[in-house]
Amino acid sequence: MKLRLALCAAALLCAVPALGQDRGLLKLPAFAGLEAKASESVQVNVDSKLLGLACRFLNSDDPEQAAAQKFCTSLTGVYVRQFTFDSDYAYPKSDIDGIRQQLLAPGWSQVVGARSRKENTDVNVFILVEGGKARSLAIIASEPREFTIVNVIGNIDLEQLHDLEGNFGVPRLGIETGKKPDKAPPPPPPPPKK
Repeated sequence: MKLRLALCAAALLCAVPALGQDRGLLKLPAFAGLEAKASESVQVNVDSKLLGLACRFLNSDDPEQAAAQKFCTSLTGVYVRQFTFDSDYAYPKSDIDGIRQQLLAPGWSQVVGARSRKENTDVNVFILVEGGKARSLAIIASEPREFTIVNVIGNIDLEQLHDLEGNFGVPRLGIETGKKPDKAPPPPPPPPKK
């Protein structure tokens, strides 16, 4: 799960000019004390200026990179906090609950909720919708020795996000767009018999 979320965040970092929206920006705690306890930590703070620089490195001739470039041109920020610990629940759950409280504000809707009692994991994906458009995306994933928060801000086109699923490390979120899926390619021929 850790690798998947890190790749998702990295994929979303690969682009973007600006629209200047703070609506949908989560107030993330400093988590300063957790960095000393964590065996690994990742902190990403990429605003519209930095995203614009990153976008220039995408190759518009490559179909996957062109799709990422198209999706990311409307983003204004990507923020990630990820901590891994050597022991179970070395982080206060109240910090994560504080983020979840922000997602109860008007406009936010939970689109994915996945829990595993066996593995003691919890993954939630929220979207802020205003004027019929997705304006922000938040992912909160927690497990006994790790938690991750991802906040993506901007005009998020769910159809473009859907097109990126499975590419650039973006996990399949099961987002329905209403468009009919492309025909599946024919299966590869069986290997030659020896």
